Amino acid sequence: MGRPWASSVISAVVHAVALIVLALISIRIERGLGEISLVATTASPARVETPEENLILESREALEEPANPQWDASISPQDYSKPLDGTAAQAETPATDAVITETGSLPIDPLRSYSRPRGGGLEGRSPERRAELAREAGGTPESEEAVERGLRWIAAHQSPDGGWTFDLKKSYCAGLCANPGTEASTTAATAIAILPFLGAGYTHTQGEHRETVRKGLYYLLRRGRATPEGLDLREGTMYAQGLATIALCEAYAMTRDEALRDPAASAIRYIQAAQDRRGGGWRYAPGEPGDTTVTGWQWMALKSGQLAGLPVSRSTLYAADRFLDSVQSDGGAQYGYLTPEARRATTAVGLLCRMYGGWTRGHPALARGISQLATWGPSPVDIYYNYYATQVLRHWGGSDWKFWNRPMRDYLISTQAVKGHENGSWYFDDEHSRVGGRLYTTAMAVMILEVYYRYLPLYGEEVFPPF
Repeated sequence: MGRPWASSVISAVVHAVALIVLALISIRIERGLGEISLVATTASPARVETPEENLILESREALEEPANPQWDASISPQDYSKPLDGTAAQAETPATDAVITETGSLPIDPLRSYSRPRGGGLEGRSPERRAELAREAGGTPESEEAVERGLRWIAAHQSPDGGWTFDLKKSYCAGLCANPGTEASTTAATAIAILPFLGAGYTHTQGEHRETVRKGLYYLLRRGRATPEGLDLREGTMYAQGLATIALCEAYAMTRDEALRDPAASAIRYIQAAQDRRGGGWRYAPGEPGDTTVTGWQWMALKSGQLAGLPVSRSTLYAADRFLDSVQSDGGAQYGYLTPEARRATTAVGLLCRMYGGWTRGHPALARGISQLATWGPSPVDIYYNYYATQVLRHWGGSDWKFWNRPMRDYLISTQAVKGHENGSWYFDDEHSRVGGRLYTTAMAVMILEVYYRYLPLYGEEVFPPF
């Protein structure tokens, strides 16, 4: 017989080595963005808050020089060498309409599985499609010029380290613009500043604003923390996680820069791990019972991951759908924040999530919700509601979209600042704007004016006949 203590020692050594390997999580980024190492260590498989001293962030490119964008009054989005058709994401989607959960396959309501929406891709951001879609869907030369002026304002307020801050008193602007925000998350500020550039077709590899976008993406990656559950980009709030994940996924989808693939996929994994498994939503911290606004940003991040061809758990989406069921009223036509007590902004968020979740254009509750948004019309101050409602109406199309688009478009064109350091920006006094300030308001306004091409309509005429 062998020595039992010897086999025990060997087993212990093997397990110890395995634990050490698992404890070291590393994400390396080595191509178009240069090289960044994100390393975190932990001795526990449970959720942890990685101490700052245990996080090693190294960049081989200096970002200390001040941002100095070269402005041009012309509209010149870059060309792409590859089509942005989302085919990779579609190829990974099973043909079945069942939702796969931990307990097996569950059928979806027939209204959700029949003639599911098939649009929503990013290919409208290419130069040719951008101009064509803006012209055909209700944009104007004035709205496009407003987009470019807004992007120049955002670029001018980038910090030397590549990030942005909602508090303009701390930015390159040094307080020359009024209405600074109070939210402390620079990750959220940087992500929401990058999104309008991507929405107009500018990336970190090509285009007039490539250096601005590149430095911004660097900043996001350097702020991330590698954890056992994925790349933590929260900086205190899941709002930042959702926004930053959207930015990474869209930048990867548009450029196929392999430097972004692993961080984007890891950020998605963190969102999935942070979901409230009982209720299906998200809130400020991982695992908290959800609210509709935070859930909306995570839902859009997961959708961006799908468009980029990255793995997204269908059980996560099914649970998120269950959360929407818990806050809906009128059979799903309207939505509340924590309860079914309907609000305008949360109704727009809920309807957009339902669209991306598979509701057809013939769904009765969706039709009622669209009618309600059209009745309410654009808000003169609530840019958050306007942002989501504009997307819902654009995807819906038809006379309701035309009824919404003209006043929304013309109102933003007429209210854009034209003088001094604020030239190109917006500010509307509202509870959300007081927190995010002029940077938040400007980014949201630009993305509203990009709605013609930022995402292709989910319900195109090639899928659904006009009503």
